[in-house]
Amino acid sequence: MLDKREFYIDGAWVAPRDGTDLDVIDPSTEEPCAVISLGGQADTNAAVAAARAALPGFMYADPSERLALVKRVLEVYNARAQDMAKAISMEMGAPIDMSLSSQVGAGTFHIENFIRAFDEVDFIAPLGDHAPEDRIIKEAIGVCALITPWNWPMNQITLKVIPALLAGCTMILKPSETAPLSAHIWAEILHEAGVPKGVFNLVNGDGPGVGTQLSGHPGVDMVSFTGSTRAGILISKNAADSLKRVHLELGGKGANIIFADADEKAVVRGARHCFNNTGQSCNAPTRMLVERSIYDRAVETAAEVANKTRVASAHESGNHMGPLVSQAQFDKVQGLIQQGIDEGARLVAGGLGRPDGLNRGYFVRPTVFADVNNDMTIAREEIFGPVLSIIPFENEDEALTIANDTPYGLTNYVQSQDGAKRNRAARKLRSGMVEMNGKSRGRGAPFGGMKASGIGREGGVWGIEDFLEVKAVSGWSNEAD
Repeated sequence: MLDKREFYIDGAWVAPRDGTDLDVIDPSTEEPCAVISLGGQADTNAAVAAARAALPGFMYADPSERLALVKRVLEVYNARAQDMAKAISMEMGAPIDMSLSSQVGAGTFHIENFIRAFDEVDFIAPLGDHAPEDRIIKEAIGVCALITPWNWPMNQITLKVIPALLAGCTMILKPSETAPLSAHIWAEILHEAGVPKGVFNLVNGDGPGVGTQLSGHPGVDMVSFTGSTRAGILISKNAADSLKRVHLELGGKGANIIFADADEKAVVRGARHCFNNTGQSCNAPTRMLVERSIYDRAVETAAEVANKTRVASAHESGNHMGPLVSQAQFDKVQGLIQQGIDEGARLVAGGLGRPDGLNRGYFVRPTVFADVNNDMTIAREEIFGPVLSIIPFENEDEALTIANDTPYGLTNYVQSQDGAKRNRAARKLRSGMVEMNGKSRGRGAPFGGMKASGIGREGGVWGIEDFLEVKAVSGWSNEAD
């Protein structure tokens, strides 16, 4: 079993000052695979102090030096790809091939995109021709607490750490205690890349412990959190006393509107997307809204996709679905499947229990419910498992009404060959992102939501600027430029 009790503080691996041991469980086997330490207040204080001490030197360095640093991080990250993929598979259950291509690949994608976006950030720029002695300065917001989840570890860590570095911030990362091994490797990568001591710090802990200590700490200037809406509300309240900037990327309950004129692969594409990463994605299209004239056929197709989806260990090579991350997540998903049955939804694939042949590990059956209405629990709550709810609609207006009838507003999806219809829907859907006809958003597009799905945007220029303060200066000397 791996021993990963140490924290990374002020450029070195150090023993916990106030730690408590916690086993990391491999969700494919239900056996401990590593031990970490959950930090206490003394550990949090040490990390914040290191970050504060490093801030002046880092934030006022030439921005080109920070760009060069991130380019070195990318080189080391790519060299450690295999190690990172194995860690992610072991800690949270992403199948090893998917872990390498998608989980690790997401990190590469974001680092490259931030490097590209960096050229679009003006750290010192004129206000305009009407005010020749005015300048707008963008500078690091300061010390940042970065709190990340277990479902896409490198996706979320790179979306926070890399723009913070480029902005000139110093930081403390608290990864999920459920899946901390990838973050440990990430700290090794930053150390090898030459990140100055104190700029990046890592302290493991849980939400009520280190998470709460960081979000309320007077030495922290900003909290960037990805996780549940419930936890985001608690963080916001805790951060309010010290007037921190708070960035929240929270839950989702995406609607996938499939019109009768959608392409023939729309239903298959939507179901597979729902089951990807074992349904543990905040932007999963878990509500499939289908126009009545093609509804019966769509239900059959989605059920076929579920029944053909292979479920197996994360350590096996192949294109299959792995386990859920933990016993708690397994119990939650089982409970919501039962609730769907109890509330009258028609179960057409999957259901309760593990797939045949799997009696150990947090494996669940890809599940499809038909005849769901938008008042049912499975249509309202974020299940975070491979559970698809199919809802019929009669016309465009009804589809949009159902799609927007949710507390969430992260990602919605539209499938239609009618360009004008797609554009109307995109304008009227209340979500931070809309993806249409299976086309992914472009490189550097902002990621984030409305309503209970969060505050702020990650990715591209927006992601870097989220870590910057804006300063207006008058009387600037043009002769000194």
